[in-house]
Amino acid sequence: MSTTAIPGDPERIGAAARAHWSIENGVHWVLDVAFREDASRICKDHAPHNVALLRHVALNLLKQEKTAKLSVRTKRLRAGWDDMYLAKVLQLATTQQNAVELAN
Repeated sequence: MSTTAIPGDPERIGAAARAHWSIENGVHWVLDVAFREDASRICKDHAPHNVALLRHVALNLLKQEKTAKLSVRTKRLRAGWDDMYLAKVLQLATTQQNAVELAN
């Protein structure tokens, strides 16, 4: 983030930087706890970027699934154990895709 893009005093710049890093750290923490991202040993070619993209998609789908009052980590584990629950989570993706296609 460039601090020169924010006109104004240092207080506003500091507040904007803290807000940005608060969001960034929150997402990273959830990815690390739910998906053990920091322990990942994937490092060849484009694999780290590709797997990170898949983790973000999975995180977004799990956050949107509201029928189970569970943590993201527990929802992820449940989707791995229960095919019906996995289908429910993945149904969110197809429903959103259909809505986008209808809008266009």
